[in-house]
Amino acid sequence: MSASRTERLLNLLIALLNTTYGLRRSELRDKVYHDTTSTDVAFGRMFERDKNELRRIGFDVETVTDKGWGSDDPATTRYRIGKESNRLPDVSLTPAECTVLILAAQLWEHAALGSAAVNAVRKLQASGGLADAELPAGVQPRIRPAGQAFEDLVAAMHAQHPVSFRYLAGSTGKEEERLVEPWGLGSRFGQWYLVGHDRARGDKRFFRLSRFTSAVTVLTKERFAPPSDFNVREELSSLPELPVQSAVVDVAAGALHGLRTRAHAAAPGPAAAPPQAGRDRLSVPYRDVETLAEELASYGPRVRVVSPPELVTSVRRRLTAAAAFTAAPVPAIAFPAGSPQGGAPRHPRKRTSEDQLARMLQLVPFLVHNQGLHISEVAANFGITRQELEADLRILICSGLPEGYPDDLLDIQWDDDHVTISQDLDLKRPVRFTVEEACALLTGLETLNGLPELAEGGALESVTLKLMAAAGEEGLKAAALSAPEVGPGNLAALETAREAIRSGTQLRLRYFSPLRDTVSERDIDPLRLYSLDNTWYLEAYCHSAQGLRNFRLDRIEALAPTGRPAAETAKASDSVPVKLFTPNDDDAVVVVELTRRGAGLADEYYAERTAELPDGGLLAEIRFGSTDWLPMFVAQHGGTARILEPGGVAEASRQWLAAALAQYED
Repeated sequence: MSASRTERLLNLLIALLNTTYGLRRSELRDKVYHDTTSTDVAFGRMFERDKNELRRIGFDVETVTDKGWGSDDPATTRYRIGKESNRLPDVSLTPAECTVLILAAQLWEHAALGSAAVNAVRKLQASGGLADAELPAGVQPRIRPAGQAFEDLVAAMHAQHPVSFRYLAGSTGKEEERLVEPWGLGSRFGQWYLVGHDRARGDKRFFRLSRFTSAVTVLTKERFAPPSDFNVREELSSLPELPVQSAVVDVAAGALHGLRTRAHAAAPGPAAAPPQAGRDRLSVPYRDVETLAEELASYGPRVRVVSPPELVTSVRRRLTAAAAFTAAPVPAIAFPAGSPQGGAPRHPRKRTSEDQLARMLQLVPFLVHNQGLHISEVAANFGITRQELEADLRILICSGLPEGYPDDLLDIQWDDDHVTISQDLDLKRPVRFTVEEACALLTGLETLNGLPELAEGGALESVTLKLMAAAGEEGLKAAALSAPEVGPGNLAALETAREAIRSGTQLRLRYFSPLRDTVSERDIDPLRLYSLDNTWYLEAYCHSAQGLRNFRLDRIEALAPTGRPAAETAKASDSVPVKLFTPNDDDAVVVVELTRRGAGLADEYYAERTAELPDGGLLAEIRFGSTDWLPMFVAQHGGTARILEPGGVAEASRQWLAAALAQYED
């Protein structure tokens, strides 16, 4: 990242914003660029690149041409940026609207649009449009990260670049290379779909992300134009739900209680060999082969698929890929100095002048509306280190009007570690939402329609209308993204838990634990409800475990009040939105290698440190409460994740996969 280029772009922006008449290129070259060495052609190329970067951020650089009076008086071209260019319109929100908006932004926590949602909320804070709001207990929905393919597709879709990937065709069962113009992404029937123009077939096609068998390659040198009236939700509504089919599996006797609850004994087939001793033959209903294959592969040697053949093939393919990855050479395990520990994972951010300038344009209005904040608090708000923030501030205080006096420079002080700004040079209003920011908020608001308590009262509708007006054309592009429903499935357990939270009552639950493959009864003090897509969780103090635990509502077999009050010492965790995993001192620290396809798992499992690998993969250091289920984790992800350390867990994974594959050997 070039600090000099960032400073030059900022000074160019300030100069063009603060001129009414406009500045000639010769004036800009002399007063802003201080360029005396390059040729006119070289300077012209640099100036055009800088203008394009400002336009990419959203500032419309106007060109004004004055015609000369004669042949000896050539035309004069001047440049300027209007005062209202790319400024976020004033948005005033009520406390109820702010509550809904914050919930919509938090939906994306670690998904592709998480940082965009944070930036959008920060812009509203900087404009003074965000009032204090109290989040309701028991209503904290989130969207599950949809993997690295989702991240890459969102970026390509917004930049209008075509993509290529390998795809497992549902009609033929064969892997094929696809070249697609991504028009939209949406969720339907619990699956993420890409809708776009398949160039090889010359027509619109639907692609299920679970059938991608390679990483997504973005063709950055090519562009396309999507249909002007495209709406991914309307497109996906035309998809019929897959029919229910039956799979025949042999399951180890007494194992896999969760699978057994939705299965029944399979009738003996005329041609199939009987199950081995110690195995039960079951019939399992399913709709999607790949979804069931992911689950069955994780069970390793405890399950052998008998039919249908395409399910056998899919499970074997996943196990074979996982075994091959575990046998591959191990990279050097090293994390960058200063990698964050104990907090949210931070993948290496883009280190470009344009990214830094975009952050500075958020930083100035934020400081104007938050005078006197401690410098560490400002850095934390922007997700950067204190050193990075001070580097930004040093560039800002050297920037201002061309050849201006000291009063014509940005004036920011932080000598006492409290940051104040007294001269903002008309940068005090945040820039408009980017298309990613508009999509994050508007798609999140649409998703909240699935929660009756939010859909009622009008706040959801009114804040959506206000943000649509503020987002302008970028808001219209939100129709290219549709998130999954977050409405609860187990309404009875949800209402019982919600009433117990309101009344401070203890509950007794009967709960199935897939890790231990057992059903247990526990007394709990309920604290908070939240969701991940349409899967809801109950955070509670468990008296058996003597600590905070998260219980999936769809795994609760019975839930009823005990008649006793909840203990006053039990408190919900401070994280908002709540995490699925609460770290403890006796956790196992595991080093995981992820391919580029599986890189999103680092966020999903709250990696404490990450390091990029030369092939685009990732090393991740993750805390796990138990390592017993990690062989299942490796098998489930079919060649996109493997354990490197501890060595014993890595070896257990290899043995698990070998035993699973041995079942399918003739």
